[in-house]
Amino acid sequence: MQKVRDVMTAQVEYCTPLDNVFEVALKMKDLDVGAIPIVENDKIVGMITDRDLVVRGIAEKHPGSNQVTNVMSDNLVTIKPEASLDEAAQLMADHQIRRLPVVENGALIGMVSLGDLSINSRTDDEAGDALSEISEDHHNL
Repeated sequence: MQKVRDVMTAQVEYCTPLDNVFEVALKMKDLDVGAIPIVENDKIVGMITDRDLVVRGIAEKHPGSNQVTNVMSDNLVTIKPEASLDEAAQLMADHQIRRLPVVENGALIGMVSLGDLSINSRTDDEAGDALSEISEDHHNL
């Protein structure tokens, strides 16, 4: 049985609480990603998504110099590298998220996305189910 460690992205770019939202947005653009973890002293302390930038930043008229801690999500759902891919898909569905930080002893060691699960033939059904649940619940908001 494959584990999260087998499909996760191990080289994850991140920002720190000292960065501002402009720097996060620029990093998202340069890396072509929709989420950046926020790491302090090797521990993940938050996550900022493109949606966070819009809803908590731009829509609330905060400037680009606003600290990431004012915009990031800090109530994180994480997963351990030895968890099964089924567990990852279920967590994503339950919490309506598309990316999970992979954490070992509090330290960020990777990121697993719904896309990572969908390209794995064993979890393709689970990834599809998770996406359906995420999309259905999101449309009801």
